[in-house]
Amino acid sequence: MKRFALVGLLVLGSWGSRAALVAQAPGQYHLRQTIQIGGEGGWDYVAADSANHRLYVSHATKVVVIDTATEKAVGEIADTPGVHGIAVAADLGKAFVSSGRANSVSIVDLATLQTSSKVTTGENPDAILYEPTRHEVYAFNGRSRSATVIDAASGTVRATIPLPGKPEFAVEDVAAGRIYNNIEDKNELVVIDAAAHAVVSTWPIAPGEEASGLAIDVPHHRLFIGCSNNLMEMIDNQSGKVVGSVPIGPGVDANAFDPGTGLAFASSGDGTLTVARVDPSGQLVVVQKLETPKRARTMTVDPATHRLYVPAADFVPPPADAPAGTRPQVAPGSFRVMVYEMK
Repeated sequence: MKRFALVGLLVLGSWGSRAALVAQAPGQYHLRQTIQIGGEGGWDYVAADSANHRLYVSHATKVVVIDTATEKAVGEIADTPGVHGIAVAADLGKAFVSSGRANSVSIVDLATLQTSSKVTTGENPDAILYEPTRHEVYAFNGRSRSATVIDAASGTVRATIPLPGKPEFAVEDVAAGRIYNNIEDKNELVVIDAAAHAVVSTWPIAPGEEASGLAIDVPHHRLFIGCSNNLMEMIDNQSGKVVGSVPIGPGVDANAFDPGTGLAFASSGDGTLTVARVDPSGQLVVVQKLETPKRARTMTVDPATHRLYVPAADFVPPPADAPAGTRPQVAPGSFRVMVYEMK
C-alpha cells in the first residue's frame, strides 16, 4: 500500500508539474478586431499607452489616436510631415512625435492633442523614445547619424550624440541607465550611457544583418532584434553576446516584448508575425507564426491586455509603364489596424 501510495503521489506530482507547465504555456494569437481608419498614405511606427488606454498610429502626415477600450479613433495629432515614431511621457502629460521630412520633433499635449512646440533635430529623425528617469527624449536621426537628446519638460536640446552609422529602433533600460540602438548599415548595436550622453560600447550582431526592430526584456537582460537576413536574435545586454536566434519572415521592421507573457515578437513584410519565447533550457523557440496582411511590417503590444496592434493597408500595383523599382501605392481608404488577441 505504501508503494502504491508513493506511486500515486509521484503520478499526482508529475501531473501537477505538467498542469503547471500547461497553465504557463502561451495561447495562440487570433484576429480580434479590425479598426478601419481610411485616408491616404503610408505609415511607420505604432505606440501603445496602456495607462491611458490609447494607441498612437503614424499615418502619412499625422498621428491617429485610438481608444483601445472602445477600439475607435478619437482624435489626431496634425502637422507631422514624414511621421515616424511616437514617444509617450504619461507622467508629463505629453507625447513626442518625430517628423522625418521636417527634421523636427513635435511636443504634444496628451489632453488636447495639440502641438505646443517643435524642436529642431538632426536630419530625418526616425525612432524616438522617452527616458523617464531623466525626463529626456531621444530622437534618432537617420541621415545625420546622430541622436538628439531633448529635455522633455522644457523642450530644449540637451545634447547631440554622434553615432557610428544609420540608427534604427532603440530601447531603454532605466535601472541600468542604458539605451540600446541598432546601427542598421554597420550590423552593430550601440550602448549609450544615459547620464553621460555618450556611446560606451559597440557590439557586432553577426550572424544578424541590417537590424531594424528592437525590444528588451529588462529583468532577464535580453534584447530581441529583427535582422534583414530573416533572423530574430536574442542578445545578452550585459555582455553583448548573441545567445540565440529563430527564423523569421523577410522584411522585418519591428520587434516587441511582453513581460507579462514572456513572448517576443517580430513583424515582417511577407505577411508573418513570429511569436517566440525562451524555453526552460534557455533556448529561444518559435511558438507561433501568425498570418498578417502583406507589407504589415510594424506593430506593438499592449502589456496590459497582451493584444497586438498591426497597421495594414491594401496596395495598388504600379502602372505597367512605371519606371523599374516603382513601389506599389496604398489603396485610398484601406488603411486599418489589425488587433490580435491571445486565446
